[in-house]
Amino acid sequence: MLRAAPPPDLSGVMRVALDPRPPLRNHAEAVALANAEADTRLAHPMLLSWYDRDRDFADGIEARAARQGGRDCGFEAPQHVNECHQDSAVPGYVDYALSRGATLRVDVENGRFVFFYRDAVV
Repeated sequence: MLRAAPPPDLSGVMRVALDPRPPLRNHAEAVALANAEADTRLAHPMLLSWYDRDRDFADGIEARAARQGGRDCGFEAPQHVNECHQDSAVPGYVDYALSRGATLRVDVENGRFVFFYRDAVV
């Protein structure tokens, strides 16, 4: 019997949830909000990875396939980081950030946009 993979260890990561009203219009607004939040919590915030649920699911299969062909980054950064995590309980953008020392997770609108940061100067 296969065991489910454990959830990612976020014990060393400060988690901040933001739920702006009215809801944000797009990814650019979410980046600005998350960056402003990171500026208040880290001396020199460096964005490691992000996820955009709108562009992940709203575009449909054809658009996602086109992104995978390299024409559009689409819904995550770094680009294509989820390809080797398709059957994993841990999304690629999360694993990427944690393996690079993320210390701050900013979750905007309950997972609609997620950003991982670390301090660039340690």
